[in-house]
Amino acid sequence: MYSHFIGQRITQLRLEKDISEYQLSLELGLSKSYIQGITSGKSQPSIKQLLNICDYFGITPAQFFDTDPASTLLFNETVNALKELSDTDIQLILHFAQRIQELTPKSIAGLPALPFSDPPIIPQK
Repeated sequence: MYSHFIGQRITQLRLEKDISEYQLSLELGLSKSYIQGITSGKSQPSIKQLLNICDYFGITPAQFFDTDPASTLLFNETVNALKELSDTDIQLILHFAQRIQELTPKSIAGLPALPFSDPPIIPQK
């Protein structure tokens, strides 16, 4: 059941990070054929290698096996960042997210598109 899932998930994560199989293999210290075998479903990583792959992508094994389509690297990175915040900060972010949800496409249609760039650096207290 999971033989193809694991390969597909690694491919999905790799594409989200915009890296090749070759680059992934180099950065993990593995051969390209090893990664290709996994992504094709012909072989499976050991538990140790699967944990290394999760670490490489900055996700937990639970996040790796999460089948929710919203579980992208960006989503998981955001969740991991939220875990480092205080309850007060999380409440502020939740309130902000709820306000954004209230906006309808009609109310933002006239606003200019924002360019995608790195988030601003906010000084630490």
